[in-house]
Amino acid sequence: MANAVETREREFHFTDADFERVRKLIYKHAGISLAPIKRDMVYSRLARRLRALGIASFGEYLAHLEANDDTERETFVNSLTTNLTSFFREAHHFDILLRHLQTVMHRPIRIWCSAASTGEEPYTLAMTACEAFDTLAPPVAIVASDIDTNVLATAERGVYPMERVEKLSRERLRRFFLKGAGPNAGQARVRPELQKLLNFTRINLLDARLPLQGPFDVMFCRNVMIYFDKPTQYAILKKFVPLLREDGLLFAGHSESFLHAADLFHSLGRTVYERADRAAHGHRPRL
Repeated sequence: MANAVETREREFHFTDADFERVRKLIYKHAGISLAPIKRDMVYSRLARRLRALGIASFGEYLAHLEANDDTERETFVNSLTTNLTSFFREAHHFDILLRHLQTVMHRPIRIWCSAASTGEEPYTLAMTACEAFDTLAPPVAIVASDIDTNVLATAERGVYPMERVEKLSRERLRRFFLKGAGPNAGQARVRPELQKLLNFTRINLLDARLPLQGPFDVMFCRNVMIYFDKPTQYAILKKFVPLLREDGLLFAGHSESFLHAADLFHSLGRTVYERADRAAHGHRPRL
């Protein structure tokens, strides 16, 4: 009864069955496990697509999706992807990264940021690399990927409102950003030297074969696994193993744990991991 009342009060008809179809579709195409409490979020985000497409009901929209419309499927995934990020988020990770880079600076270094979002995290990786080598041209290449093409476009532009960079130190602002001009006045633009270190690309972690060539010295996969169930997490981590150098580091989010994949990755503490096969031969001390 409550669901019927709720449906009448809303602009679009949205039933429990519609929500279950959404859950199955987003799990199939992005591996995301939507909890029941996300029902209102799903409605509000997808209702925008119904308005834009001139579709009258969720049933019609979902039938449209299931008819293999690749363009709309990408927009559907983008709509339901949460992108919460900031510069130097979980700052202790970048202190650990800086020290690690200084131990392997005798060779070209490759880093993969698997959830680039709007760019704050990969640009923070680039800033950390510059600080580790004390140059704007460190021997570091960063692959910055995401499943959401909209946020990747924002990341590639590298232009941010001043409130997004206001917590950075004056030294970092001076060294790594330029004041926007023209239509970007009042904004901060990432320096071209920093942008040259990054290659932005769309990657779906669910792909059977990830379109990447290893090995990477460092892999960041932070605050992504929380959206997947344990079997999906394990399958993704299994694909990570051959991509990470034997002495490489994998960084996870502060609320994530890979204890269920202890045969793949060994915790060094502070949500940093090394390959389990390296740990078997005498792993590093905890961080």
